[in-house]
Amino acid sequence: MTTLIEFRNVSRVYGQGEAEVRALDGVDLKVDRGEFVAIMGPSGSGKSTAMNIIGCLDRPTGGQYLFDGTPVEHLSPDARALLRRHYLGFVFQGFNLLARTSALENVELPLIYKGLPRADREAKARAALAKVGLQGREGHHPSQLSGGQQQRVAIARALAGDPMVILADEPTGNLDTQRSHEIMGLLKELNRDEGITIVMVTHEADIAAHARRLVVFTDGRITRDEPAEGAVA
Repeated sequence: MTTLIEFRNVSRVYGQGEAEVRALDGVDLKVDRGEFVAIMGPSGSGKSTAMNIIGCLDRPTGGQYLFDGTPVEHLSPDARALLRRHYLGFVFQGFNLLARTSALENVELPLIYKGLPRADREAKARAALAKVGLQGREGHHPSQLSGGQQQRVAIARALAGDPMVILADEPTGNLDTQRSHEIMGLLKELNRDEGITIVMVTHEADIAAHARRLVVFTDGRITRDEPAEGAVA
């Protein structure tokens, strides 16, 4: 398989002197195209820092981050923004939907930044909402949707831009058990049927088990990298 995401001896240091914190300490990591990887670790382990670097929201202090073979740390801020816009989709714990905006308009939002004409934006947004099972809910506002449905809108928003990678940060953190497993089933379908690479941060072992690979961070380093319990599911 083709390596899509690669860390080569990546470090991320915050502060100086006695206040220095090594959030990442010489991390080597490869994620192949089409993988579904869950990242776990205690608070302060480096998992969120790793996710921020993958998402071009932060930069390494040392080492290399390559996306599809391109060294990201050498890209300009504008080029990193283009990489985020065209290749990455983001799903957050808090949904991050605009409250006074319909599901369809929420999904269209990132397509505006891509410069798509209105008719194309609407068509893509409707198709993305259909993929996540929300046909007929296009005009509903977030307050008219359940938590699970709001997260489906957020996933549709990530899908609408045809990303190579979906980065999911605690995507079930605000959901009950049943809705959590529904969302994980949807992510698994997108990974299996659409071939989208998924990198997910979670603190819940039963959620991580839905992935095919588990990477555990401790004190800024990878301490486990193995098939997840759900690898054969």
